Amino acid sequence: MSDGSHDQPPGSPKSAYFLSHPDEEVERRTLAVLVDNEPGVLARVVGLFSGRGYNIDSLTVAEVDVGQHRSRITIVTQGTPHILEQIEAQLLRIVPVGEVIDITKSKRGIERELSLVKVAGTGEVRVEALRIAEIFRARVIDTTNESFIFELTGTSDKISQFIDLMRPLGLVEVSRTGVLSIKRGKEQG
Repeated sequence: MSDGSHDQPPGSPKSAYFLSHPDEEVERRTLAVLVDNEPGVLARVVGLFSGRGYNIDSLTVAEVDVGQHRSRITIVTQGTPHILEQIEAQLLRIVPVGEVIDITKSKRGIERELSLVKVAGTGEVRVEALRIAEIFRARVIDTTNESFIFELTGTSDKISQFIDLMRPLGLVEVSRTGVLSIKRGKEQG
């Protein structure tokens, strides 16, 4: 008789991520969840993830159709294909959820993130920060004699690389929006 944790390492938390599927690797997915904009919807979606031990890497929410009171929740998560299929199916069971679109599976999917990055420095360090910002196409949106605030849009990997390069140059603070996504073409997604 099994308690459901037979495949989990000793002492590990009881999480869906520890359920073993030996032939499946962990994948990253971006899901666009179109919902009716009503009180408690976000709590129900997040509750589905926390209640089953799924992790959310990124979460963004905004109303996208004021007239129909529809919002779009973009969730980045990870899991085996089996777990990810379960997540999609369970999201569709939540009553105000109208559609779940897997942006990652679409070759036409586009993902972007916005970040604000504050870097302090003077002299050569300041010049190097500006040089790197130019390479990454980051815009200076605020400056003082001792610091810059850069605005950068791109993939999450690009933003992480920029942040890593700014660390030795005086990185002070980072603010990131989380992933936004959409599909190319005339269809919704």
